[in-house]
Amino acid sequence: MLLMTLLSILSLAFLLLSLLLLILFTRARLSCNPTNGPPTYPLIGCLFAFYKNRHRLLQWYTDLISVSPTRTIVLTRFGARRTIVTANPENVEHILKTKFHVYPKGKPFTEILGDFLGFGIFNVDGEMWSTQRKLASHEFSTRSLREFVVMTLEEEVQNRLFPILESAAQTDAVLDFQDILKRFAFDAICKVSLGTDPHCLDLSRPPPPLVVAFDTAAEISARRGTATVPALWKIKRALNVGSEKKLKESVRLVKDSVTAIIRNKREEIDGGGGGGGGDLLSRLLAAGHGEEVVRDMVISFLLAGRDTTSAAMTWLFWLLSRHRGVEQEIIDEVTSFTEEGSKYTLNFDNMKEMNYLKACLCESMRLYPPVYWDSKHATDSDRLPDGTVVNEGDRVTYFQYGMGRMEELWGKDWFEFRPDRWFDEPWEEGWGIMKAVSPYKFPVFQAGPRVCLGKEMAFIQMKYVVASVLRQFEVCPVLSHEPVFVPLLTACMAGGFKVRVRKRGDCCC
Repeated sequence: MLLMTLLSILSLAFLLLSLLLLILFTRARLSCNPTNGPPTYPLIGCLFAFYKNRHRLLQWYTDLISVSPTRTIVLTRFGARRTIVTANPENVEHILKTKFHVYPKGKPFTEILGDFLGFGIFNVDGEMWSTQRKLASHEFSTRSLREFVVMTLEEEVQNRLFPILESAAQTDAVLDFQDILKRFAFDAICKVSLGTDPHCLDLSRPPPPLVVAFDTAAEISARRGTATVPALWKIKRALNVGSEKKLKESVRLVKDSVTAIIRNKREEIDGGGGGGGGDLLSRLLAAGHGEEVVRDMVISFLLAGRDTTSAAMTWLFWLLSRHRGVEQEIIDEVTSFTEEGSKYTLNFDNMKEMNYLKACLCESMRLYPPVYWDSKHATDSDRLPDGTVVNEGDRVTYFQYGMGRMEELWGKDWFEFRPDRWFDEPWEEGWGIMKAVSPYKFPVFQAGPRVCLGKEMAFIQMKYVVASVLRQFEVCPVLSHEPVFVPLLTACMAGGFKVRVRKRGDCCC
């Protein structure tokens, strides 16, 4: 209690000091072009503007960037690194490809997620990243893993997801579809990554402790990244109080749980008990990698495999509920892969051909990207293609959320959900081949050397679930207003996505 009181007094003193500085320097505002960033003052920088907009950073950044001639802004604020935020594709290519060696994740980023992700592939640079990348790249490229993923999806959809939706349809129950999709994705990724089944889609059970701890660790880690004054969370961590204490407890539970699974799997493999299988963990252990490295890699895969795909599908189902014509196009495409008189099946090959469904997913992620920004930290001084000066140590952020809302990138109708924008022109029968869009214009899966290894697998999972659900059910939102986009480690829908479901053809939503 005494420590918390001390922290409160320090925070209040800091705010009072900042207010005094604002009064003293209001007339001494730094000369800067207002289109290149927010109002900035000596010593405190844009601290007050940042604090005022801390609950709407995405929209604030988007507003600032939209009036910047370079589509880039620079922010300096007391207690934080100089930050450059860009929605300029030329800058993005420069950061992710041309000068890749100058823009690693960097210690400031890895410190934010280090407690949670450890030395996993998403949180390391240099030789450690390169080694894990080669290892993961080999495993993700195997057809056997892809087939294992499709088999896992089929089991989850048919045996768990469909019974929940059928029951809800019969009883007119309201479901939180965001929660259902997250549970589904966690079951699936645990089976694929760990070879274990957490039974998250069993709604009669409370969420497993691993899931609760995982959510807590992800949320608190995300708050670190948007803290007005980063020093405060570091003090709380050092003192082991408040949210940082809760984070430490949650991370311990996650790591202990995954470590126990790894040891059991290793014992099964060493004992010849059939523990080796198609899952990633069995493959990594068979390759002889150490426990800690495997643990951190698997935790990273769990985070990426659950939250990103479930977020993308949640927003797509909401958009389709407002664009029933687009939904019907998807159903027609999916149905076209069913031969007359045969049983409806989905496999890896026919899902790869579902270009209209892929276009719908891309369009949804353009407007509501699961990963809404990504930051690197410059190891040397540099200059971006638009002329922005980068100093050594600067945080450089490419801004996917803002890029999806730039008129010069997507046209005056950028705010519309239009999957056809991903095609040069549709065929008379079907939608043909999607046009090539630069990954630096649409970097939702990153680009360059660190492009997402699981990109193809993510599309397969999302296509399988969306296609299967839409062919059998109509998803009808309970509320008609636009949901709120919440930026955590990955984006989600505030308050969940409350829906009723109907068997397709029974009645209209």
